[in-house]
Amino acid sequence: MALVTVLVLAVAISGLVIVRPGPVAGWLGDRPAGRTAVVVPPEPTPGPVLAGAAVDAPTPAAARVQAALDKVIAGSPVSGARVAVVDIVTGQSVYSREAETPTVPASTTKLLTAAAVLAARGDAHRIPTRVVAGAAPGEVVIVGGGDPTLAADANGYYAGAGRLDQLAEQVKSALGGTVPTKVTVDSSLYSGPVHEPGWDPDIPGSTFAASTTALMTDGARIDPADEKSPRYTSPDIAAGRAFAKELGLPTDAVKAVSRGAAPPAVGGQSGAPTSGGSAAAPVAGAAVTPGTELGRVLSPPMVRLVEFMLNESDNVVAEALARQVALARNQPASFTGGAAATRAVLGELGLPVDRIELADGSGLSRKNKIPPSVLVQVLTLAANGSRPELAALFNGLPVAAWSGTLQERFRSPAVQNEPGAGVVRAKTGTLSGVNALSGVVTTADGRLLAFAALADGVSAAAEVAQPALDRIPATLAACGCR
Repeated sequence: MALVTVLVLAVAISGLVIVRPGPVAGWLGDRPAGRTAVVVPPEPTPGPVLAGAAVDAPTPAAARVQAALDKVIAGSPVSGARVAVVDIVTGQSVYSREAETPTVPASTTKLLTAAAVLAARGDAHRIPTRVVAGAAPGEVVIVGGGDPTLAADANGYYAGAGRLDQLAEQVKSALGGTVPTKVTVDSSLYSGPVHEPGWDPDIPGSTFAASTTALMTDGARIDPADEKSPRYTSPDIAAGRAFAKELGLPTDAVKAVSRGAAPPAVGGQSGAPTSGGSAAAPVAGAAVTPGTELGRVLSPPMVRLVEFMLNESDNVVAEALARQVALARNQPASFTGGAAATRAVLGELGLPVDRIELADGSGLSRKNKIPPSVLVQVLTLAANGSRPELAALFNGLPVAAWSGTLQERFRSPAVQNEPGAGVVRAKTGTLSGVNALSGVVTTADGRLLAFAALADGVSAAAEVAQPALDRIPATLAACGCR
């Protein structure tokens, strides 16, 4: 039965990427009602990019795998790599090279974040952004729920995101004849520092990280049309000002947006829904007392947020998801709380948390330490059917030479990593001196394996180390090893 489950999953993993990956507007009904649909000419059907597992595929012989991998690792730019390879059907190790040694994992940490949030929140959970009536007439308070994908309008960075323009329409309708005059931002859901103390000094203020606040738009990007846009230094205030503009507040009131606490909820309106679209606003003209909810919009479902995080290695989304784990386990929504809650959930999944050190959810912190063996255990749990809630993890894993952070990799004939193109699906990880890769690969005989290769203390530049690291799963892809 286990073999059948894994083979079916392997084919499913293949099927997930038969269409072009990446954000496509309209997938989740994000086209506003009443607008004319944009007709886009159909693209040619792409060929398969992941082979399905063969029925009764033979298991690789550990001795032959060892001979093949030792040969490509020895003397390479990642000769110090710690590696684990496991047969997903049996759960048995077929290769181990210091696999139990805790190592700086860089962004492969996101595999643990993905598993924890899927287990703690479920794949359908959506994160709300709410607006309530403030203490004074005309004051509204926008309450951040931790949705990093919230957009100002239809031109947001993330497909299917909740939108401030739609939220503003709800609020204006709910207020009836009362004109909004002031916007206050409540981003108090998060606590602690906005940057993890273990991050390298050049990370705060970079284009791939942001201040971690409970309210932001487009992952805190200043320009949502640019993946590498600079980020706002105060994302919550920037989002509040964008909302004030959507409400039609004058320039002086937009500039005056500040942080504050929302009044207590009226009638128990504080719950966060787990599915569905935007909540209906109160009936126009009804009495609006402080704390009354005036509107809310919801993020895409958790399965999509995990996909955003893994496919492009989105650090901002990762930190938001770690805080969702904290909230689900009644921990503070902070770096510390997120790490503690993630370890707790991983322990519930049966993983050896005593060998895991976590400081953040993105992997930007060098204080994170994870053994390669734990990463392959997570992948095996997600693939073997024993924890079906984790299977959505595979939606976001980039495909070698095809999508996400692997789109331009596995293309080096000189390094002989091309056999991995289309048959490796994995999470990348890169910091200065650290290169990591962890995912699944189908062998030449059709056997599905999980692998993790972590190398810290690497002296070679990333453009040299990455192709050498890619050769490890590429060797598995080319080798039946029987």
